[in-house]
Amino acid sequence: MIRSMTGYGKATTVVQHQKIIVEIRTLNSKQLDLNMRLPQSFREKEIALRNLLREGLKRGKADFSISREQAEKEDGPVLNKPVALRYYRELKSLASEVGAGEKEDYLAIIARFPEIFAWEDILPDEKEWTQIFDAVQEAVNQVDQFRKQEGSVLEKDFRQRIASILSLLQKVDAYEEKRIGRIKERIVKNLNEHLNDVHFDKNRLEQELIYYIEKLDVTEEKVRLKKHCNYFLEVMDGEEVAGKKLGFVLQEMGREINTLGSKANDADMQKIVVLMKDELEKMKEQMLNIL
Repeated sequence: MIRSMTGYGKATTVVQHQKIIVEIRTLNSKQLDLNMRLPQSFREKEIALRNLLREGLKRGKADFSISREQAEKEDGPVLNKPVALRYYRELKSLASEVGAGEKEDYLAIIARFPEIFAWEDILPDEKEWTQIFDAVQEAVNQVDQFRKQEGSVLEKDFRQRIASILSLLQKVDAYEEKRIGRIKERIVKNLNEHLNDVHFDKNRLEQELIYYIEKLDVTEEKVRLKKHCNYFLEVMDGEEVAGKKLGFVLQEMGREINTLGSKANDADMQKIVVLMKDELEKMKEQMLNIL
């Protein structure tokens, strides 16, 4: 089963009367691009948290945050008095210098500053850190479940497009024999029209004609394209983190389809090739979001 790189997870726990909220949001990225927002007192565990997230998320652009809320009604942010007093003195001094008087409600202005009220820093003990790490793991698990659900939708789409490419590939057979016959007729007709009075070695011409027609043969391309399609399905069924490998398989499929188009030399076959390319491009767009 494949996974999307898009995911969301949230978990909570209570430590020292504070509600700890863990949130993870992920989007697609070639590597793991991790952005972390932590309370200052939690920084000592940043490396351990990064390792846990790296192991659980694998790839993608991830926003990880730990925030705090009051767990009980009487709890709440603490007034940072030294900062509030400094702002008050500075505002009052500025008002005096510009002659604004003291009519302004400085306290109302100061209260809107985000750093005036702050949560009291807590220092979790080992047991509490276990709680927090369990919450982080729960959020990671939710992200993984979200990714599986998104991946199942993408997997269904990939299967339909692979089936479409294989179906189009079968239609090539109906035009292939007619195409070779038309090419022979066209070459013979041109020779008869333009080389009636020219002496040439018919045996040599026949050899060149056979060589030319063999170069237009697309049997190998059809066989390889079918194998690549089957391998794509095999990888999708067998590997959980298969995005990069599936991307490489799509590149090989694209090469065979392009070669098929360059050898086609036939309007009907070119139409089939265009339809194959359309399916392939849609798969490539979706592949950007596969883990």
